[in-house]
Amino acid sequence: MLLAVDVGNTHTVLGLFDGDELVEHWRVATEAHRTADEIAVLLRGLLAQHEGPSVLDGIALCSTVPAVLHEMRDMCARYFGDLPAVIVEPGVRTGVPVLTDNPKEVGTDRVVNALAAVTLYGGPAIVVDFGTATTFDAVSVSGEYLGGAIAPGIEISVEALGRRGAQLHRVELARPRSVIGRTTVEALQSGILYGFAGQVDGVVTRMAAAIVGPDGDPDDVTVIATGGLATLVLDEASVVDAHEPWLTLIGLRLVFARNATL
Repeated sequence: MLLAVDVGNTHTVLGLFDGDELVEHWRVATEAHRTADEIAVLLRGLLAQHEGPSVLDGIALCSTVPAVLHEMRDMCARYFGDLPAVIVEPGVRTGVPVLTDNPKEVGTDRVVNALAAVTLYGGPAIVVDFGTATTFDAVSVSGEYLGGAIAPGIEISVEALGRRGAQLHRVELARPRSVIGRTTVEALQSGILYGFAGQVDGVVTRMAAAIVGPDGDPDDVTVIATGGLATLVLDEASVVDAHEPWLTLIGLRLVFARNATL
């Protein structure tokens, strides 16, 4: 079995693959100060549900947090040194040409998402990842990573509004009774839900037109939503074609297959 680990700024998502099938998944808080030993204890506890670490044949991981990546690398070497481990970073074969001005600055999770998107749905495609930031990633018809857009994430925006608004406070991220809020809580929920849905529709519409050019059809671009908060706006964003919550984990499995021999 393969353990895929996606370390994000807020959460770390882990998935256990048996071949192509995701048989288990977990979401834990990302702690920048967690040591390699603590990470190993956490992993062993989770894997105990599946006969322990001995079930593993390999590990694939990517991280947007440098401090955690260092500890993850140390953990793999110390506790799983007999297993093939693929850490997605510059030099690792992904099969995705990155056509930005500085490919090394593109988050590895975004490249992995592009690989999974074009493998599952073909290109051209746009991946909308609802995480700490809301990212929009453009993939060409031939699977090239073209670039993207980054906006503040839903939770970041809610927290900032609560800090800066004297009479505002954090609310449950839920659908209000109406777009016209009749309480402060409902007004906040309406602004969050429909505001972010409108942002997704607006950015994706413009990005799809840029991908296909003046002679192409923007409807040919497949839009895939992923990330922990995607379900909040899926029903209100009209441009989303598919929802794949485990897109990054699937991409890690694909990268592992390209770089490791079991």
